Amino acid sequence: MTTYRNPVLPGFYPDPSICRVQDDYYLVTSSFNYYPGVPIFHSKDLVNWCQIGHVLDRPSQLNLDGTPCSRGIYAPTLRYHEGTFYMITTFVVSQTGARKNFYVTATDPAGPWSDPYWLTDAPGIDPSLFFDDDGKVYYTGNRRPPTGQDYPKHMEIWLQEVDLQKGDLIGEKMSLWDGAMKQNHAQEAPHLYKLFSYYYLMIAEGGTGFTHSITMARSKSITGPYEVCKTNPILTHRHLGRDYPITNIGHADIVDTQKGDWWMVCLGTRPYGGSHRNLGRETFLVPFVWEDNWPVVNPGKGIVELEMPFPNLEQKRCHVAPVCDHFNKNELSYQWNFIRTPRGDFWSLEERPGFLRLKAKGDVITDEVNPAFIGRRQQHINFMARTIMAYTPEKVGEEAGLVMLQNMDYQIRLTKLLVGGVPYLQLVRREAGEDTVLAIELAPAHMMYIKVEAYGQQYHFYYADKEEEWSSLGNVVDGRVLSSDLAGGFVGAYLGMYITGENRNTADFDWFEYVGLDN
Repeated sequence: MTTYRNPVLPGFYPDPSICRVQDDYYLVTSSFNYYPGVPIFHSKDLVNWCQIGHVLDRPSQLNLDGTPCSRGIYAPTLRYHEGTFYMITTFVVSQTGARKNFYVTATDPAGPWSDPYWLTDAPGIDPSLFFDDDGKVYYTGNRRPPTGQDYPKHMEIWLQEVDLQKGDLIGEKMSLWDGAMKQNHAQEAPHLYKLFSYYYLMIAEGGTGFTHSITMARSKSITGPYEVCKTNPILTHRHLGRDYPITNIGHADIVDTQKGDWWMVCLGTRPYGGSHRNLGRETFLVPFVWEDNWPVVNPGKGIVELEMPFPNLEQKRCHVAPVCDHFNKNELSYQWNFIRTPRGDFWSLEERPGFLRLKAKGDVITDEVNPAFIGRRQQHINFMARTIMAYTPEKVGEEAGLVMLQNMDYQIRLTKLLVGGVPYLQLVRREAGEDTVLAIELAPAHMMYIKVEAYGQQYHFYYADKEEEWSSLGNVVDGRVLSSDLAGGFVGAYLGMYITGENRNTADFDWFEYVGLDN
């Protein structure tokens, strides 16, 4: 029997939403404060996903200036209707500030996508679109109940018709449902579907942590009343205990195949080294069937497994990015991201062909700014990453090198800098906003190799002035500092290249290699 491995999108790819167009499948995930926003993927078999771009890849679409870590773009929904793709999402401005909901459109999912249509008087987060048979289109989201919250984080799902041509919500706001169980909270992530003459409303409840779950209700009328599924939650892992290899299952979307089978994508996490989730919330795939017009997920087991039978679709592997990026193209590959919308001319693939050049600017990676950092997700529990860097610091306050990043206050940095007028390599672990120097050594010459290897929560750092002649820098570093369980927030760990300084010094990276070492 052919099987596949979960997660199908490893690393920080949360809140998946999926749609099918004939025999092509498309999927988007949240991107929070990283730019470009909303990665979009294509698949023929639901398992092998190839990134085809980002939905929000222009500053006119996405201005993340001043957006705190773990805020920004939340929970996109992807839908297709009569030749047009729609992506609707929430821009969370800050911890307590506005939640701005908008949608963009495209005829080609690879782009270009339109500038945003901002929706006024659309409270809450996690918007979704539903196209009804009569031509009407509806918006669903969550909000605080108009009558008040009965308990902390009590939310409800609401519905309103939307005019997609004008970008306006029209008609009356309707309260639909506030969840299956009163002990739950944070009712969110609503999606509407019409099947078997019913309107099905699927949501997430219990928060995005250990008690996360997926619940469902249905109605003969889109405005309700909604009948609650007696087997709710239809999917959760909270009953399996915190030591189960997959936790936090929730926030789902469903799709039927061209052969009539049904599948669900959802987020989940893989804790390791205790309840620590350096990889963030990832995208998992699980089958389900309909019994008595209600879903039964993974019949006989009811959980998401690390290895599962392959869908009844022809397996088609897609082109994936090579493990080593030689920076020999005119544009960055899709796996690379900036922290917030990039401002200023601080990087180039053309000034030194075959190299990624980073140009120093005053922004530092320990502030909520747009530092000269280009990074990618950590996608494996065990991995190796290395690069070669040409850089000589010229003034105190300048540094460049490799950064392992959770947020501005939780990170590990291996950088080259001046100490007493002499170039040194310094390894720093930053926790709760405080730096601890773990090791410092005289730096090799202008051109040098740097490397990190991770085995679970043990991170090892190395340097060399000749290829494969590695020297260890410091002792093993505790990687739990890169977990949101320690740092807070909702994103997974990143790693990448970084420079800072006031005099426009440059660091050139010839290549960057990332290799997953998981079995």
